[in-house]
Amino acid sequence: MPLGANKAAIMGVAGVSTADVVLLSTQTASGDSTLDFTDGITSTYGEYIFRFYNINVDTDGATFGFQANGAGESDYDETITSTFFNANHAEADNWTSLSYNTGSDQAEGTAFQHLNITQSDDADSGLVGELHLFNPASTTYVKHFFGRTSNMWYTTNQPQYGDAFCADYYVTGYFNTTTAIDDIQFKAASGNFDGTIKMWGVK
Repeated sequence: MPLGANKAAIMGVAGVSTADVVLLSTQTASGDSTLDFTDGITSTYGEYIFRFYNINVDTDGATFGFQANGAGESDYDETITSTFFNANHAEADNWTSLSYNTGSDQAEGTAFQHLNITQSDDADSGLVGELHLFNPASTTYVKHFFGRTSNMWYTTNQPQYGDAFCADYYVTGYFNTTTAIDDIQFKAASGNFDGTIKMWGVK
């Protein structure tokens, strides 16, 4: 769908709609342990998009991730099968990599799904990106998702790579449940975080 037709919805205020994309919610963390989206995930939309703006963790090396909660449940421990790979490029231009990461995928696991592998706690090392969730209200099918994020990581413990590098992460998978999903929680694996997450509905 053309950006122009949906510019108000993509860039605008919650509830503003042009055509098929609606900004439903904006939440900002400031030293919080989690951000929970517990309202607005319904059968109204077939796809939900979460976008991340400068997510900054307060624990060096922490991962950032998400989990879901089935309707009527409260534990954020849905069963996930996922796959995960990442690319890296050092600022010093002396190192690159592209690899599958077995520590960040799941095979019928119930842990929080990684959106990245590691992140610095430096003020300029925020994570950005997006997560797409499809048909969460379905009571027939599993719930597919995919995401792409990026963050800068300082490498003081690996000086051969220079001072820092860009990390680009790709994750896809599904919640293996036919129960409707109506809550999504985001959190760092350790400590608190700052940053903004916005949720859109796509008809």
